[in-house]
Amino acid sequence: MDLMQVLQGQLSDDMLSQISSHIGAEPQQTASAANGIFATLLGGLANNASTDSGLSALGNALDRDHDGSMMDDLLGMVGGMIQGGQSGNATNGAGILGHILGDQQENAAQQISQSSGLSMGQVMKLMPILAPIVMSVLGKARNSGGLDLGSLAGILMGSAQNASQQGGMGDLIGSVLGGVLGGGQQQQQQPSQGSDMIGSILGGIFGK
Repeated sequence: MDLMQVLQGQLSDDMLSQISSHIGAEPQQTASAANGIFATLLGGLANNASTDSGLSALGNALDRDHDGSMMDDLLGMVGGMIQGGQSGNATNGAGILGHILGDQQENAAQQISQSSGLSMGQVMKLMPILAPIVMSVLGKARNSGGLDLGSLAGILMGSAQNASQQGGMGDLIGSVLGGVLGGGQQQQQQPSQGSDMIGSILGGIFGK
């Protein structure tokens, strides 16, 4: 059980249809690009969480803006973002991307574009829609499961590593993560010893 699987499970047919219509793409292409975006954001978060300051900043952001409550109506949240009716840090996709990827956003978008077949413009429209979903999933995992920051870092490290090795889209994810993170720049941090417990908590929260 990892966060990549949880994130993929949030993309219902209705949500994919809604997002695809917004960016002008076929749902299959949107799903492929979404996999690359989710993996890239998990990699970026894992990279940030590999330092004390980065992990602390992530914890503060989750406490302040991302309690996971939006998971109760993700379709409504996405619809609101598409229509421009959402406001606040919780749905500020551009701000979230800036914190996670910094100046690597265009690099990530270019590689996802090449791998998924979407244009750069389409990928750049998709990324800020998906970024709040990632933070909502993290927030719900932390708050509902009572996870401390060390456990959350362990989940991120393991999920990013699993995403880069996932069959069927390993080339996409590997190239994106390699390009964005410099092919192994991130510091190594071992998941906490309670990984089985964490997995069962996540499974209970997200029904996986």
